Amino acid sequence: MRANAMVRLTLIAVAMCLSLSLLSERTFGQDVGAEVGGGAGIFRPKNPETKRGAKPAGSSTRPAGRTTTTRRTTTTVPVDDRIDDLLEKGNAFRDARKFSEAEEAYKGVFKLRARDARGAYGLGNVYTDQQRWEDAEQAYRNAVEWNPFDVDALVALSVVLVRPRTGADNAKRFAEAETSARRATQVQPTNAVAWDRLGVAMQARGVFNEGTEQAYRRAIELDPEFAVAYAHLARVLKRSGRVAEATPLYERASALAKDPSTLNIIAESLQAEQQWDSSEPVLRRALEMDARNPTGLFLLGRMLVVKKRYDEAERVLKSASEVSPKAFQPYNLLGSVYLALNRYQDAEKTYTQAAEFVPDGDRPRLAGAFGFEGVGDGYLKSNLKSDALRAYQRALELDPGNKNVEQKLAGARP
Repeated sequence: MRANAMVRLTLIAVAMCLSLSLLSERTFGQDVGAEVGGGAGIFRPKNPETKRGAKPAGSSTRPAGRTTTTRRTTTTVPVDDRIDDLLEKGNAFRDARKFSEAEEAYKGVFKLRARDARGAYGLGNVYTDQQRWEDAEQAYRNAVEWNPFDVDALVALSVVLVRPRTGADNAKRFAEAETSARRATQVQPTNAVAWDRLGVAMQARGVFNEGTEQAYRRAIELDPEFAVAYAHLARVLKRSGRVAEATPLYERASALAKDPSTLNIIAESLQAEQQWDSSEPVLRRALEMDARNPTGLFLLGRMLVVKKRYDEAERVLKSASEVSPKAFQPYNLLGSVYLALNRYQDAEKTYTQAAEFVPDGDRPRLAGAFGFEGVGDGYLKSNLKSDALRAYQRALELDPGNKNVEQKLAGARP
């Protein structure tokens, strides 16, 4: 009974997560809790399709060059076939978590066709896996522009737009997410994920009405094994006071929640509700299934930071940054670990890595008390004034006009 009750609570949290705003940043635990939102991190879009079956990374039915030479003839390889080769390589590398190689393969498509929608969509998938949200959004926008009927790209764009962004007009983004998902249902009315994401986008806008309910019911009708859609529908029903109808839907969702992606959404939702301890066994289970899952590693690392289990957090976040070497969030959170441990040189080095990939909206955060400013404060306490000056100067480069850092920089000068 106790286990069943916990499962039910976690699924209630799942259904509530997508309407949550970013958490307050007044404490360190709350600050790291704001890193992931909107449910985007648990969504893994499928690979772009090709005309042929997938082959192992690095393999090909023909050389990578333009021609195939035999004893008597030289045959030009069609551009479409060469693009398929690159897409298949990108897909295989992505599945193997070799993100840099996958990114290179998908980008190679544009050398053959500058506005290839499948290449853009595949590139967006690699960025989504690494939580590189701004890069993912732009790639998906390109994919939709170049092929307005690509349902997978429309759905993926909707997912990324539902994620709140610091300093952005999130109301406008949520409305655009709904438009994108609704377009996907019009192009392909039998796509269960599109209907579910339509409901999610409506929830993000605060819409809990018959239309939202019907979107989830349609998703379940099309895919009776769709665990997340059951939880989303249950939330809508519970919100309208129909608790008796919602309860069996939560139970059905709990029975179906068996894959890493679903477990990640449960854990993310629990963390959004500040139920950090409850998220740990969920994440451990997900990582047993997929030890290199970027989202699972990041969420576990975030939980360990909040619980001040810094040694464990360091190991987990190092793994997350190795899997996603161009993602801002793992580096940023790992820097916070070193800051908490008073390892200021390690913190500075890690924040410098984070700065290579920081989105514009997060630059003030990286410059602030849990970033370079904090590093400068630590150096100053250790009487390392020249190091403090360097850290404060880096903070001002990221956040020009920050009066607090300007005063500290002036005070640290000889």
